[in-house]
Amino acid sequence: MKIFNITKPIAILATGLLILTSCENFLDVEPNSQVKGDELLSNESGFKEALAGVYISMISESTYAKELRFGMMGVMASEWDYYPSASYQDAVAFKYDQAIPKGMIDRIWRNMYNSIANVNNIIAQIDAQKNTFTNDNYNIIKGEAYGLRALLHFDLLRCFGVSYAVDSTKAAIPYCTALITGTFPQLKVNEVMAKVHEDLAIAEACLENDPIKTGEIIDESMDNGYLINRQTHFNYYAVKALQARAYLWAGNYEMANQCARVVTGSQAFSWTTQENLQNGVDNSFAPEHIFALNHEKLSNLADSYFNPEYLTSAFHSEEATIDALYGDLRSDDYRYTYNFEAGTGAYTSRRYTKKYGTPRDNPNSTDDNVTNMYYANKMPIMRLSEMYLIIAECEYQKQSFFTIDAINEVRKARGAKILTTDPADFYSVLIEEYQKEFLSEGIMFFLYKRLNQEYLPNNPESLHVTKGYTFPIPDSEKEAAIREENR
Repeated sequence: MKIFNITKPIAILATGLLILTSCENFLDVEPNSQVKGDELLSNESGFKEALAGVYISMISESTYAKELRFGMMGVMASEWDYYPSASYQDAVAFKYDQAIPKGMIDRIWRNMYNSIANVNNIIAQIDAQKNTFTNDNYNIIKGEAYGLRALLHFDLLRCFGVSYAVDSTKAAIPYCTALITGTFPQLKVNEVMAKVHEDLAIAEACLENDPIKTGEIIDESMDNGYLINRQTHFNYYAVKALQARAYLWAGNYEMANQCARVVTGSQAFSWTTQENLQNGVDNSFAPEHIFALNHEKLSNLADSYFNPEYLTSAFHSEEATIDALYGDLRSDDYRYTYNFEAGTGAYTSRRYTKKYGTPRDNPNSTDDNVTNMYYANKMPIMRLSEMYLIIAECEYQKQSFFTIDAINEVRKARGAKILTTDPADFYSVLIEEYQKEFLSEGIMFFLYKRLNQEYLPNNPESLHVTKGYTFPIPDSEKEAAIREENR
């Protein structure tokens, strides 16, 4: 399997020779393995490999496998009492000009634009090879590519563009739509958002017959099972979920509500069960994943960063912190009861999330191998519960009586006590639900940014948070092109 690794500054996306490496060590650049990009994308198999390469590139620890989840984002959102302090002490103080956070930010920029470059290569060549595809794979692969391009740009916008609550006309990022020799213009926040929706509209049209939407049963005999488990591909409902996120980011509550309800009303996703959480079969809430990345070394990640034996490298919190978060829900909330592991020895008061751990065998399954293949190695990017919380916020904004209904759907799924009256402070309750639900998933920092929260919980540096919400554009990008101040 091959992917492209673009090593030039992102402002200049050169065609010509693109570096290809094997999927096992795709970050290793091998100069003698250079071939022309169009040699790979000459048939359906090549496009499948190229798309798989994009997904692989997204599980870099610099982006979705760590820093955009429990690492940099989790630390800055004050999700942990303990973390590798030497790596994050400047980031948590929003000192982005210091060497370590500066390097992290640069790698986020480069890696995500590298993934975009590879997506653009697929999009640029797929129409010319349409006749080489079987079944509906041309539309499926094209739709996934456009959806991924929207996702990557949207998350770059959330990192490098100010929130709509600050100024939607502020300069933000380039939106790269082709592999060209030259420079893409730096767009304003609202202009980037318009491009995101353009790509999502194309993705939605292409994925109209996605099996996850039509309900078609796919087995191994059909194209070697290529369309099995659409949750780990950017599927039709991932499009709708990202539309909901994007509309909410821009304050378009009506459209966010509509898109989120398409997902919740689809019946394509189900809540994980108490039994599977209790037995350790499903640590990541797999049936609820709208879109997840398949990370075959996820257990290694858990061993490295959520292991009670590794105090200096692990991300974890005190028991008292977790107790305070769940409050009076501790007696019955499945997330509290089953999703944390206690420390060992003198550190039994510390708590480690189990979301990234290896699932156990399902004691009730007649085929544990199949069961474990489904539950293992999934790193969720969007989950069903987020859609219900989006609906709750949208209903609150239009002063609807459905506000607590949506929150209660999540609470009931977690075995927790439901709300019986509208909360006096809706956003306080909403934020607490997000905190309980999405610990370690990279959701909280962006929630605080969208709401332009003046203070972050347990962060003495919050006086600097308004500017700290937005990463500075890397120096390499400024050197390659004239860029306006984005903060």
